[in-house]
Amino acid sequence: MTARRGALAALAAGSAVALVLPAAASAHAALLRTVPSASVVVNSSPGRLALTYSEPIEPRFAIVSVTDAGGHQVSDGRPARAAGDPRQLVTPLRFLGEGWYLVFWRVISADGHPVRGAFTFAVGPNPGPAPQFVIPSVSETAAKPSLLFARWIVFLSVMSALGLFLLRIAIARPLVSRLPGSSLRAVTVAFAVAIGLALVATPVYVDLATAQFALRSAFDLGAVVPLARDSSFGRGYLDLELLLALFALAAGIAIAVDRPSRRVRSAAELLAIIGAVAAAAAVLLVPGLAGHASQTSPRGFSLALDWVHLLAGSIWVGGLLGLLVLWRSAAAVVRVAALSVVVPRFSRIALASVIVLVGSGIGASLVHLPTLGSLWQTNYGKALVLKIALLVLAVALASVNLLRTRPRLAAAAVAPEAASRASGLLRRLVGAEVGLVLAAVFAAGVLSSLAPPSKALAQVGKAIAKVGPGPVTRVVEKGPYRLDFHVQPNRAALPNSFAVGITKDGKPLRGADVTARFAMLDMEMGQLAYHLPERRAGYFERTAPALVMVGHWALTFEVRPRRGSPFDVLIVDRASG
Repeated sequence: MTARRGALAALAAGSAVALVLPAAASAHAALLRTVPSASVVVNSSPGRLALTYSEPIEPRFAIVSVTDAGGHQVSDGRPARAAGDPRQLVTPLRFLGEGWYLVFWRVISADGHPVRGAFTFAVGPNPGPAPQFVIPSVSETAAKPSLLFARWIVFLSVMSALGLFLLRIAIARPLVSRLPGSSLRAVTVAFAVAIGLALVATPVYVDLATAQFALRSAFDLGAVVPLARDSSFGRGYLDLELLLALFALAAGIAIAVDRPSRRVRSAAELLAIIGAVAAAAAVLLVPGLAGHASQTSPRGFSLALDWVHLLAGSIWVGGLLGLLVLWRSAAAVVRVAALSVVVPRFSRIALASVIVLVGSGIGASLVHLPTLGSLWQTNYGKALVLKIALLVLAVALASVNLLRTRPRLAAAAVAPEAASRASGLLRRLVGAEVGLVLAAVFAAGVLSSLAPPSKALAQVGKAIAKVGPGPVTRVVEKGPYRLDFHVQPNRAALPNSFAVGITKDGKPLRGADVTARFAMLDMEMGQLAYHLPERRAGYFERTAPALVMVGHWALTFEVRPRRGSPFDVLIVDRASG
């Protein structure tokens, strides 16, 4: 008993860093280069705009807006893929007169998260000063309430169906042979309801997500349905629908040929179970391939963690629902006897599944979370903390069931009154545990719909200053060096001036090589870098479109003096819109 209590204590502690569903991605679609280049002045009107990203982009879900200083559209058609390069979007342009132009873009990453940005360029030779453009307002979140609810129903129904099938075909099967007159019909019906709900909810979720990607109504099926397989996210979930149908067929055959009254299975039963288990394994793999895990390096390890995590969660949530179904369906006179057969068997498997859930969650946390502080510094981390709290409470209730109700039900033959009381306690505790697990699954759906923490957050602890919003003027010291930073106007989607005056022992630092690197902290994006030329003695400055989105940025200034050791200075900047 002491060893068991120790294991439960360790399990509860480990749950504090566990995840319940696929975790964060390590990258989103990042804009790598543009033609015309950002913030440059071209001598003549370009015939087209070319945007090259870090991954293939589906043009049907892309928005590319090119406007002049008056807000008038100057694009001459929809964006399309460049011939031979699926990562490049090409948008035809009308004849552009002299002046400045704003490019606003929004694309869908492979994992289903919208990403957007903006920059400016000018047509010369005398375009004048850059105006204050108004950036279009377009939703860029995958965490809309309707999508969150649909995603929750999909995962809940899929996990429940898998867990109920395992309970019916393996864990609760001996009940029929050991307790005459008992039946597993109610568990079979619960499985049928769960898999039916999954088959309906999955295409509904694809429709809702695709409609948001295309900025259309979900009820405009004539326009949305043809687009469903045009995104890797949509293709993945439609493949999930096919595999769910295959699993439903295989599981139905396995249940139909199963004869639980016989202790030894026939060859037909074994073959049917193998087919159903193989289909279930494929079902568990698809969400990772269509989501964050497939975009996270190392990809194979991330997919394996995701698969194991979903499997363990399915066993737990489906088994708990199955116990409630058994409690409700069993006649009062045989309820205790039925539970005394099923509960001890399920408890051992549930304990193993929770340990695996915790272990895979810890592994995913180590892979994905850049810092401990990201738990409370980001919306992603706050959702994770909420999910952790729900799981810890669920594990606490599970430990009470394991330590109190399971032994009493196992001893029903010698202590029937205690077993009867334990049966009522089991129903209440399992009901509460199911509610907590369902809430944790919803929190995990929120988690997987949010932009994951940027790996650049690991640098924040080295920041020498935090600045913004608004124009930046800050003086910091680094050993014998004094650095005077300026960022004007410190607004996203505009050419900002980045300058630093450097002195050493009170004298300007001449001839140094200075590079500024920009990393988005609110989501994972490609890193930008610009060399800052020396404008006058010890003063380095450049205008660049580096702050492409509103939010927090890590600005790292790499200084390489002609004499002396190189050094870096990191400041955290908040760019406004």
